[in-house]
Amino acid sequence: MRKNMQKLCCMIALLMLAASAKAAIVRDSIQSQVLGGVCRYYMVYLPAGYQQDAQRHYPVLYLLHGFTDDERAWVDKGQMDRVADELMATGEAKQMIVVMPCAGGPDTKNVWNGYFNMPGWPYENHFYQELLPAVEKKYRCGGSREQRAVAGLSMGGGGSVGYAFGHPDMFAACYAMSAWLMAETPKDIKPVDKVALVTAAVAEHNPLAKVDKADEAELNKLRSLAWFFDCGDDDFLFDQNIEMYKKLRQKHFNAQLRVRDGGHNWEYWHNALRLCLPFVSRNFK
Repeated sequence: MRKNMQKLCCMIALLMLAASAKAAIVRDSIQSQVLGGVCRYYMVYLPAGYQQDAQRHYPVLYLLHGFTDDERAWVDKGQMDRVADELMATGEAKQMIVVMPCAGGPDTKNVWNGYFNMPGWPYENHFYQELLPAVEKKYRCGGSREQRAVAGLSMGGGGSVGYAFGHPDMFAACYAMSAWLMAETPKDIKPVDKVALVTAAVAEHNPLAKVDKADEAELNKLRSLAWFFDCGDDDFLFDQNIEMYKKLRQKHFNAQLRVRDGGHNWEYWHNALRLCLPFVSRNFK
C-alpha cells in the first residue's frame, strides 16, 4: 500500500511539474504617462519552463497587430501561442518571449490606431520610453539588439518596418507581413479624424522614400538587420511590399521575400508565423 501511495504521489508531482512547465499567455498593463496617464494593455507569451528557471534570460519578439485590432488579436485570431508551442517544442524556433502591445481598437472614431507619433498620440515615444524597458526588466528578456526582433501584420507590418528604420541599433531582425508601407497624405486633416491622422503618419514614415534619401552610413546601419517581407498574391498591399523588397535588394540589403497564395486575412498571417518565428530565431545571438 505504501509503495502504491508513493508511486501515486510521484505521478501527481510529475503531472503538476509538467503542467507548470507549459507555455503561458499573460495579459499585463502599464500606466503610460507619455499617453496621458492611461492604462495600456499588452499580451506576453512565456515559453515552457519560464517559471521554473528564474535565472534564464530570453530573446524577445515584439509582435504588432493591425488596424482596428488590439493586443489580443494575435492570440484570439492568429493563435500565435499554438504555433509558438509547436515550433519551440520541435526546435524549429528558439524559446523566446513574445510581446504583443496594443496600438489600436475597432472603434476608429474614438480609439487611436497607429504605432508612430501623431498629434495627440505619441505612441512611439510610449513604446521606447515606457513599454519596452518595463517589459524587458519584468520578463527577463531582450536587453540588447542581438536579443530583440520586431514583426507585425498590415498596420503593424508597416510599424515594424518603421521601428526598424528608426532604430536599427535596437533590433536584429524585422519580419513584415502584408505591410502597410505607403499612403497618400489626406487633405484637410481634422484633429478629431483619427483615421486620417494614422494615414498621414504612414505617409510620413514611407520607408521607400527613406531608402532613397539615406546616405551610405545610414544604409549600412539598416543593412545590419535581417529583413523579411511576406505578402499574399491576392493582398491589396502586394505591390507596396514587392516594391519595398526590390528597393532593398537594389541597395544590397540582407532581405528575403515570400509570396504565397492568399489575401489580407488571418489565415495568411497565422501561417506566416511558421516562417516568422524560425526566421527571428536564426538572427538572435
